[in-house]
Amino acid sequence: MKEYIDQLLEYPLFDGIKEEELGPMLGCLGGHIKTFKKGEYIFLEQEVVNHIGLIISGSIDMVKEDVWGNKTIMVRIKERDLFGESFACGLNQSSIVTFCASSDSKIMFLPFQRVMHSCSRSCGFHHRLIENMVFVIAAKNKQLMEKIEVVSKKTLREKILAYLSQQAQVQGTEYFELPLGRVEMAEYLCADRSALTRELNLMQAEGLIDYHRNTFRLL
Repeated sequence: MKEYIDQLLEYPLFDGIKEEELGPMLGCLGGHIKTFKKGEYIFLEQEVVNHIGLIISGSIDMVKEDVWGNKTIMVRIKERDLFGESFACGLNQSSIVTFCASSDSKIMFLPFQRVMHSCSRSCGFHHRLIENMVFVIAAKNKQLMEKIEVVSKKTLREKILAYLSQQAQVQGTEYFELPLGRVEMAEYLCADRSALTRELNLMQAEGLIDYHRNTFRLL
């Protein structure tokens, strides 16, 4: 764990925790690190989740699959972010989604109960850690609300514009890079890939957007 201390100090979950506290804290919590290859599953749907994952490197997709095998990317979770906390903190800890590595990833796992409950040694960092966890969960809920805003639009064009608008605002530049490829973007928008490609071409021809590969600009 020592080699990651400097990196972890910059993560929202450990905000306000001192460098000399972080090493003993991770030992107290029983944190451990695992690596995953792109496409490898981390938690499967209906699997009991009692650990939260903190992404050290790489990215993770939260995926929902229906009975016909159609996949929808609920959200892409990036470095510094958590996943699994919504299920680990519930009365029923069975996941209703699948978590899959969208790139080669390194994940730190922390037992949720140890994170949220002070240990017998009453470590001073624990209250701050619990506060940080609440803030992180609130931020994740905001992410899901943004997804709902996009997929609740009636037409594919409205979904595309809502998604592109969000990305432009987040990145704050005229030209912005999408974090999703076409297949992943179609899954995120709950759309057919061919229909998405066709609609993007029409929108470009009509002067609504300009793009090359994954670089976009709203006109």
